[in-house]
Amino acid sequence: MRHPLTLALALSGTLLLAAGTALAQPVDDPGHRHQPQAPAEATPIPSMPGQDAFGAVQEIVRILRADPRTDWSRVNLDALREHLIDMHEVTLRAAVAVQRVEGGIRAAVTGEGRTLQAIRRMVPAHAREIDGQDGWQARTEALPDGVALTVTAAEPREAQVIQGLGFIGVLATGAHHQRHHLAMARGEFHAR
Repeated sequence: MRHPLTLALALSGTLLLAAGTALAQPVDDPGHRHQPQAPAEATPIPSMPGQDAFGAVQEIVRILRADPRTDWSRVNLDALREHLIDMHEVTLRAAVAVQRVEGGIRAAVTGEGRTLQAIRRMVPAHAREIDGQDGWQARTEALPDGVALTVTAAEPREAQVIQGLGFIGVLATGAHHQRHHLAMARGEFHAR
């Protein structure tokens, strides 16, 4: 006859193996194919979605689904996707020549094709958003192949901040982007 402790350990091991096998079974979801998964403590799940625009959309989807007030008849994630493409074009593909001017910077933002379209949509809209914040003055002027953005401040410390930030730092200033993306996804406006 086996010792009771040996029997208990054998039974525990069998139960753990059965539980692990059950947890590794795919979830029945006809819209998505799952690979068998090991228990969470054995295999960490990545937190990053693998692509930043995809992750931004994924976060918005989570917010919309969690909000019982979401009007799904107005939701427009395709408009958000187009805006995220514009952001990519301006951030990574536009040519930017920044000059320091009295009180701030002047940035000539240029490109062609899809990039030029994105510049013409985003840069003036962003200038309107930041104009007046933190004592900044922001204005744009059309260029044949883009837009010139001038951002200045009368206060010397803010002028230094603007010069230190440069074009992309000025563009990334503030938390209005997140609100704008959520409002766009909700179908509250269709501005790219």
